[in-house]
Amino acid sequence: MEQSSTLALATSLSDRFSVTVQHNDFDLKAEHAKLVAADHGVGAVVAFIGMVRDLNLADDVVALELEHYPGMTEKTLMNIVAQAQQRWSLQAARIVHRVGKMYPGDQIVMVLTASAHRQDAYEANTFMMDFLKTEAPFWKKEWTPEGPRWIEARSTDDAAAAKWTVK
Repeated sequence: MEQSSTLALATSLSDRFSVTVQHNDFDLKAEHAKLVAADHGVGAVVAFIGMVRDLNLADDVVALELEHYPGMTEKTLMNIVAQAQQRWSLQAARIVHRVGKMYPGDQIVMVLTASAHRQDAYEANTFMMDFLKTEAPFWKKEWTPEGPRWIEARSTDDAAAAKWTVK
């Protein structure tokens, strides 16, 4: 069964700032076109696409399965978008994150940021990915030839998010 959910809260920030958690794949070209439609003030769009790798922790990976907490996941992602919007001069931002079972080479996550100038788009995109990795309630299970295993959070992801903390 294909599921897709978009948090209604997205409209409170504006229709230019949105998140979607879905089982189905996404189309970068279509998402980009929607992001910049009718906004000729956009001078830069930064896109990050995360993909399923075929190797992790020195083991072959045959599949990756992601679970999430519906409602909470979208709210957390929208909060990350809102924080980026407050920190940088963004004209639009979009996160699409897949859940379910995926295979090496499949797309997992897309983060798009649009601004008048490239630096805001670059920094906001990196910020959003750093916090997505540490704050969003996703659980990853890798399937190896030996069977499934849950993937623990990484200290490198925590360190990347910590660099954005104002001291």
